[in-house]
Formats: sequence, C-alpha cells, structure tokens
Amino acid sequence: MAKIRLIHKFEDIISVDNLLLAWKEFIKGKKNKIDVQEFEFRLMDNILSLHQDLSDNTYKHGGYQAFKICDPKPRDIHKATVRDRLLHRAVYRILYPFFDKTFISDSYSCRINKGTHRAINRFRNFGNKVSKNNTITCWILKCDIRKFFASVNHEILLNILREYIPDERIIWLLKEIIYSFNTTSNIGLPLGNLTSQLFANIYLNKLDQFVRRELRAKFYVRYSDDFVIFSQNKKWLKEIVFQIGNFLKDKLKLNLHPNKVSIKTLNSGQDFLGWVNFSNHRVLRTSTKKRMFRRAKENSIPSTLSSYFGLLSHGNTDKIKREIIMRGIF
Repeated sequence: MAKIRLIHKFEDIISVDNLLLAWKEFIKGKKNKIDVQEFEFRLMDNILSLHQDLSDNTYKHGGYQAFKICDPKPRDIHKATVRDRLLHRAVYRILYPFFDKTFISDSYSCRINKGTHRAINRFRNFGNKVSKNNTITCWILKCDIRKFFASVNHEILLNILREYIPDERIIWLLKEIIYSFNTTSNIGLPLGNLTSQLFANIYLNKLDQFVRRELRAKFYVRYSDDFVIFSQNKKWLKEIVFQIGNFLKDKLKLNLHPNKVSIKTLNSGQDFLGWVNFSNHRVLRTSTKKRMFRRAKENSIPSTLSSYFGLLSHGNTDKIKREIIMRGIF
C-alpha cells in the first residue's frame, strides 16, 4: 500500500510564525521557570537567531540536564535547553497532525483525545465483545517491551521517517534532534523531549501495523510500550507471542520483557495501565493505590484530592475513597 507523504517543507517548520506559535504553546505552565524567563526577556532576538541558524543549516542541538524521577519506577529524565525545546515544539506542531493520521485508532499514548482512560475503556469494550458479554471465555495476551525508550535504534527510526518525509532538510533537522542524545551505539530516545513521544509512536506504528495487518488481530490496544490482544483462542495467542517477539527483534531491534508477558482470562483479571481489569469492573492495582496514598500525603491540597478522585471515578473504588477521607489525608 502506497504511503502518504508529508507535503510540508522545511521552511514551514522553521518559519518565524511557526516558532512564535510554538512559543505560545511551549510557555504554558512554565512562566515561573528561570530559564524560560531568561529566554523570554530577549524573545524576538532569540527566535530570530534560532531561525537564522536553522536557515543556514548551522543549528546544533545543545546538551541535556539529567535527573531522576520515580514514576513509579526510577526513570532517567533528560531536559534540553529552552531553545531546543522550543524547536521540538515547532517540529511537533507540523509533524504530529500528519503522523497522527497514519496511526491505528487503538494506539492511545501521547495523542490528542486519547490517553489512559480511553485505553482502559477500550479494554472493557473489547473484553465484552470477545467474551460475548461474559458468556464465552476471553483470553488476553499482555506484553511489555523491555527498556523501550532506551532501545530505539536511531538508524531504523530515521529510515522510517524517510518513508514519509521527502524533504531532506527536514530529515537533517530530525537527525540533529535524534542524534543529540549521544550514546555509544546510537540507540535511545531521551525521556523528556516532546519529540520523543512522537518518535515513539512512529516507531511502534510498525508493530501496530504488523499486529493488525499480518497477524489480523482485531482486538488490540497499545499504550506506549504496553499492549494487549484479546481472543477466544488461547493457543493462537501463545503462537503469536513468538511472531511478535521475532518481528520486534528483526525489524525494530526491540525485545519483549520476558517477565511481563502473560495470558490470562478476563474473569481472572488482567493488569493494564494501573488497573486490574475484569469483565464488568476494574480495581486499582495495589502498587498504584500505595503510590497514590504516598503522594497524597506529600502534597495534600484540594487540587490533588480532585485529581485523584477523578482517577478513582474510572473504577470500583468507593472503598479507597472512604479510606482516603477516614485517614484524613486531605
């Protein structure tokens, strides 16, 4: 099937108008940051300088500030300079609307009008369909890709991008961003870059298309590097684990996490996106509940209460809500 091609040009990305619009989007929620304030103090000079460097092909991506977070497991975050993050936003503004049209509808991570809540609702919808409203056993294969962001191969990613982008100057710019995250073997995307979220979906769209077109798995949901496939046929699910594993290894140089592949019935509950999902209800994962209580104690303000009660509204959580109030966390 012939691929659609990006009609936008390099000039559309680096135009002063696009950089200014990108700045308006970028600055939301960041006006109190010192590095952002410093950049804004000479905003037009900085934007014109960035535009000129891009026009002359002399732009060089800067380094990263590294720090760790626990969300819930330890993660290494790499933060680029304001100048580079502004460019990321300018690139994203042009590329995201185009690539989003190439993605399957059941990819839910880092996409407008998607997200975790819609993903778990789709999970419930597929469970009902495959189990015929809980009258037939529904099996669910759940997989996780091992160290996904740290394993993305730069050359493979660039080759995928070239399939869609004919403008070589855009490819040059994307290469500058991708290779700015220096590793000895040219692998890995920095957690923290807006472009990394888009590149991740572009990379794993290859998996999505394989699962849908080659394996003909109709009931498939992916969120980032976690995905589930529903079927009435347990034997078939066992067979396709190897096919998926081989595809990831051969085409994308990725590996399934050996300890995070499972096949369970819907009635026994399948862990997905922080919830243990059953046929007609879902309960919060124990580790998610503990993390929520810990963070609530650390930041006990009304907006946090509202945020967590919003999360809890998506499952069977009346008992947890009562516990929050009884503990007097808020």
